[in-house]
Amino acid sequence: MSSTQKIIVLRFSAMGDVAMVASVLREFSEQHPSAELIMISRPAFKPFFDHIPNLIFHPIHPKTTHKGINGLHKLYQELRSYKPDAIADLHDNLRSRAISTFFRLTGVKIRRIDKGRAEKKALTRTNNKVFKPLRKTVERYADVFRNLGFDVKLSHQINKSPQEIPIKAEELFADKNTKKVGISPFAQHVYKVYDLKKMEEVIASLSDLGYQLFIFGGGKTEQLVAEEWEKKYSNTHNLIGNFNLAEELAIISNLDLMLSMDSSGMHMASLVGVPVVSVWGPTHPYAGFLGYGQSESDCIQIDHPSRPNSIYGNKPCLCGVESCIDLIKPETIVNKIKEKLNG
Repeated sequence: MSSTQKIIVLRFSAMGDVAMVASVLREFSEQHPSAELIMISRPAFKPFFDHIPNLIFHPIHPKTTHKGINGLHKLYQELRSYKPDAIADLHDNLRSRAISTFFRLTGVKIRRIDKGRAEKKALTRTNNKVFKPLRKTVERYADVFRNLGFDVKLSHQINKSPQEIPIKAEELFADKNTKKVGISPFAQHVYKVYDLKKMEEVIASLSDLGYQLFIFGGGKTEQLVAEEWEKKYSNTHNLIGNFNLAEELAIISNLDLMLSMDSSGMHMASLVGVPVVSVWGPTHPYAGFLGYGQSESDCIQIDHPSRPNSIYGNKPCLCGVESCIDLIKPETIVNKIKEKLNG
């Protein structure tokens, strides 16, 4: 396939997965500047794609306009106006398959992600576990484009690209001499969240070291927790509820380091080229979801024969009385951050 094609890209959720898609599309666009990409995802995720050339973002509204099969057919009718040459289905769920089928009936080429379900099941099962690194998710995304005839070589390097700091955050960056550390301590699934009392110990230690700390990610409940930390510890700032996604990305792009769970905070930092120290529980980097360009040596985790027992973190740990993530000591995290910032 020539590089003058129009490609519709389907990936609707979750937040971290969509951010990983953005990392891949940015490199794809650099390597195939005349190709046109039409990205279909939830409107909230549009900022991930704002700085990718030759890309049009088209929102899906699965709970309203595009609900059910009739809504998906309406979305198909909207997308037909782009006259695509191919569909890159990076999601492989019922919605993406329905849209793909509509296009297939008109002769448009469809290629779909291979999620490697069997090998992921082997990695997470209790008995006869096959413990080995699986193909990175970003490479699985790139494989879809390769199967459409495009040569895609991913660098697996983070590319630091500071954006303009939002006006209402400028005072937080007034001191140019202090290291700026983002902290994304929450996750969609509770089993991926490091004990908040121990996380508070991490924050207290980092605050004592003089780092500027920025708390990201979450809703109202998490915002209340972050606001308490902001009150108790110097140089600690809650960003939850105060900035939109585009502003958060701009702020993250100016940090020196991000501390994150296996969650979207890791992938947002990766997208803007910031190194991440990540904390892992029942999930594992071997499943392929480590942040793009990040190093496994910066993953903090406990070795245990029951790990991993989950791909997405929606299952409790099977490591015994105390979950594997809670066996991680706060000083282990603090020491890794000090090593990264002072190295």
